[in-house]
Amino acid sequence: ILAQARRGYVVVSRPPCQFSMSDSESEEEIADLSNPDVITKYIEASKVVQGALQKVLEATKPDVDVAELCKIGDDYITEETKKLFSKKVKGKTIERGIAFPTCISRNNLCGHVSPLDGESHKLEAGDIVKVDMAAHFDGFIAGAAHTIVLADEEVADKRADVVTAAYKAAEAVARCISVGQTNTSCTDIIAQVAAEYGVEPVQGVLSHQVKRHVIDGNQTIMNKETAEERVAEFEFGLNEVYCVDIMMSTGSGKAKETEMRTTVFKRAVENSYMLKTQRSRQFLSDVHARFPTLCFSMRAFEDPQVARVGVSECVRHELLHEYPVLKDKEGEFVAQMKFTVLLLPSGSKKITGLALSQDNVKSTKEIKNEAVLEVLRRSMASKKKKKKSKGESKEE
Repeated sequence: ILAQARRGYVVVSRPPCQFSMSDSESEEEIADLSNPDVITKYIEASKVVQGALQKVLEATKPDVDVAELCKIGDDYITEETKKLFSKKVKGKTIERGIAFPTCISRNNLCGHVSPLDGESHKLEAGDIVKVDMAAHFDGFIAGAAHTIVLADEEVADKRADVVTAAYKAAEAVARCISVGQTNTSCTDIIAQVAAEYGVEPVQGVLSHQVKRHVIDGNQTIMNKETAEERVAEFEFGLNEVYCVDIMMSTGSGKAKETEMRTTVFKRAVENSYMLKTQRSRQFLSDVHARFPTLCFSMRAFEDPQVARVGVSECVRHELLHEYPVLKDKEGEFVAQMKFTVLLLPSGSKKITGLALSQDNVKSTKEIKNEAVLEVLRRSMASKKKKKKSKGESKEE
């Protein structure tokens, strides 16, 4: 997630939004990976996201409208999540659906592009296109993003370099996230991969620990560290979950806010205010009912006029967190890869994220840094528990 302050582009760590539960529920329910039911919900959410990502990518072609692609992704997630966990628990329906709306960002745009009808644009041949989304069951979130180039001919220019760099960095970080390793080691490996391909990690991008109903937990991995932008070092722990967001640019990697309308928001649950207009109160009531803690797009509301009025007043009174559209310099290209990883006793399990599948996109550059190559050679296979022999069981 691109961290954006109200004024000026800085790395921030917002207070995580906590889903309120009664004392009895929090005592009875274990909401981390030590609970097999929680693992199941993460896995099922990952299957939905992977399916949605594939479906959107298949439809991503020149002359296709971006808003239409966003609708394909959101509709898929909404419909597929309805099929599971439909039984009521303690008289309540389990929340499920979109955790982060489908965003389609082309070329130098860094993310959060989920336009309204009438404010959209069409993709063009040669574009580099990033697709980003997340789904959840019961607040347990799986997110993913992937980048493709809209070209049938061979692509071996800087577009191939930046896509390959983002993918290789994601693969390296996936192997660095394990119990006892540090977040700073991940940031270091991202920088090393970027250097091999002659690109820059985008500043201000944070990968977050995710928890139940929390898409942006306080433990974060920086995409790029600078003298002014740092986060505290920590070690990854057992039963933690991370959504890892890798973003590379052929430009400076210093993203700036665009003039495009911000359409992606999240309820700022730590703030409250009695809104003045009926339309705004209607909008906020709808947000509470459908997106109480997770992200949404203005496209999700039937009446765009109510959404515009509601968003305007809610933002003015700090009831919503904004996810503005950011960009690098015109003529540059930004690539993104995102995956979700579970830190289990058997090892780290990557549950979302796609492999590079465009054979025509080939960077002429190769990784020669031995430290990076060593990381990439590590296996991601989970450790299997050895079965005890009958003799061993008897002795015990």
